[in-house]
Amino acid sequence: MEENHKPATSSSFKKGDDKEESSEVEKPEKETKSEQPQSQDIDDKEKEERAGIKHTLQKSYDDIETFLSKLENDAEAPDIPDFVHKYVDLVEKKLSKHEPLFHDDGSFLKVVDQISRLYKHLSDSDKAPLINRIGQIQQQAMCYLEDEFRSLLEEPDLKQEVVADQHGEDQSTLDQSKEESNFSGYSYQVIPKLNKIAKEMIFGGYESECCEAYMVTRRNIIDETLNKLGYEKISIDEAQKMQWEVLEKNIPPWIKAFKQCTKVYFSNECRLVETVFSGYPSLSTNLFSNIVRGVFLQLLNFVEAVATIKRSTEKLFKFLDIYDTLRDNLSSLDGVLPKWAEELRNEMTTTRCRIGEMAIFIFCDLENAIKSDTEKTPVPGGAVHPLTRYTMNYLKYACDEYKETIEKVFKDHSKIERANSTNKPRSYEGDSEKNKYDDENQSPFVGQVLRILDLLDSALEAKSKLYKDIALSCIFMMNNGRYMLQKIKSSAEIHQAMKDTWCRKTSSDLRNYHQTYKRETWMKLLGCLNVEGLNVNGKVVKPVLKERFKSFNAMFDDIHRTQSMWVVNDKQLQSELRVSISAIVIPAYRSFLARFSGYLDPGRQTEKYIKFQPEDIETFIDDLFDGNSGSMSRKKP
Repeated sequence: MEENHKPATSSSFKKGDDKEESSEVEKPEKETKSEQPQSQDIDDKEKEERAGIKHTLQKSYDDIETFLSKLENDAEAPDIPDFVHKYVDLVEKKLSKHEPLFHDDGSFLKVVDQISRLYKHLSDSDKAPLINRIGQIQQQAMCYLEDEFRSLLEEPDLKQEVVADQHGEDQSTLDQSKEESNFSGYSYQVIPKLNKIAKEMIFGGYESECCEAYMVTRRNIIDETLNKLGYEKISIDEAQKMQWEVLEKNIPPWIKAFKQCTKVYFSNECRLVETVFSGYPSLSTNLFSNIVRGVFLQLLNFVEAVATIKRSTEKLFKFLDIYDTLRDNLSSLDGVLPKWAEELRNEMTTTRCRIGEMAIFIFCDLENAIKSDTEKTPVPGGAVHPLTRYTMNYLKYACDEYKETIEKVFKDHSKIERANSTNKPRSYEGDSEKNKYDDENQSPFVGQVLRILDLLDSALEAKSKLYKDIALSCIFMMNNGRYMLQKIKSSAEIHQAMKDTWCRKTSSDLRNYHQTYKRETWMKLLGCLNVEGLNVNGKVVKPVLKERFKSFNAMFDDIHRTQSMWVVNDKQLQSELRVSISAIVIPAYRSFLARFSGYLDPGRQTEKYIKFQPEDIETFIDDLFDGNSGSMSRKKP
């Protein structure tokens, strides 16, 4: 075979012997008027020649088999008969014309097998020219086989290769069963051909070419399949340069790809390689190892890339999704990878530990987020602080959606030192010593949640001092405390973790703030209704009475105007405050009014000093904490 000879493409062996004759016919050197009849004569002659070659090849097969048997059984090699040379000539001529020898009856493989056996058994003889010719023929034939091998491998049904997991576990199992019926997209008609070609190439000494073709083609197909799931390779450098929003979108496709590989693709790949290379367990094991190892490490490299990006609290939940994926699919991987894959298991465990550590660091960074909020401007109206909303919603979502995972992460990595986390859980007061948290029985995750709540509570106390009005600072603490309490109670997971102790302590704090608020506002107002000094020698002193009414009106007007702009969004807390205020003010005012209003002269004097009726007081109290700035005069009936 000449060195510049180009092997036939894989498609060439699938055509019939009589379909390419026109391309093989050489034109006459001179054209004549009878060109068409001459061409026809050449075609007929060529057909007869090819038919003769085919017939001779088929006829020579048994002769070659007999000769090969002698070579394999006799100690001394017999003389080479003429039909061997003729046989080699016929095969060489057939191959040199790029003509197919591969038919459904397997005749091509039989010829290649004979050529390989001839080359092996004659390699030690002194027939160098013949050996060289046979070697060249074998090489060309192996090129045909390699092309056909690649061609068959490159045409799986990728629609069946991709198993969508969006329909849940049952659908995935159904699709997996369908997948197992056709060897990763290859039909049962293709698999035997792949197996026969692989065996022939290995027998002929072309094992490395066969394995290389298989490994490269299958790896490309797996890459293509993963790409159809939306997965893209991302290096560490690329990840560090990406905006988080862009990188975040690549995590769900990675999760899908990882699940598919561990639950479907790897097991199917194992079955495929063991079938194609049946009879060569060591070879199939090495091929499977190389293919799976490359894909698996590529998937883990994505996780390593994600783990190198800058930490921030909003990234926690994607990290936990990755951790869950690595943890939950380890058992699936164990069912596929044999003992030699211990390295991959270790790689997976190492990567999972790193993601777990990052998740802990990110969760603990919530402490830093609280510490770094140094805003000195108080929230208008004493409303819930944005820091409280963010922290509590973050904790609630973490516990509702990821509590089991976070508990597992903290349990597995409890000995990791938490960066910038030096606070210890506060001491909780309860009805007895049993109601206090026992640090020995407390999970690392719950301990971290308590540290965060303790730190948030301290931060809120500091921010409450930004209000000059003590009553407003109490409203601020009640708003934030109630918000925290409601978020805890609305989450069964986090509420269970707190064991009611934190809730009881916070409820007690809220009652104390409530009492302080009433004392700072409404008890001072009731001081205007004090009866001391009103009676002198059994008579009501009108100037003092008028001053008491005047002071009450001014103070209530100021309270209403101010506290109508304060905010209590929690309707239950708002109602509780209004009811408690009414219970304090209205009975006292009604009693004072009933007792002393008669001492004022009817008419203008009464209208001047008795500005409110008890019903008016109740109406104005219902205006409090709405965040409105309307004046009392406009709202008064």
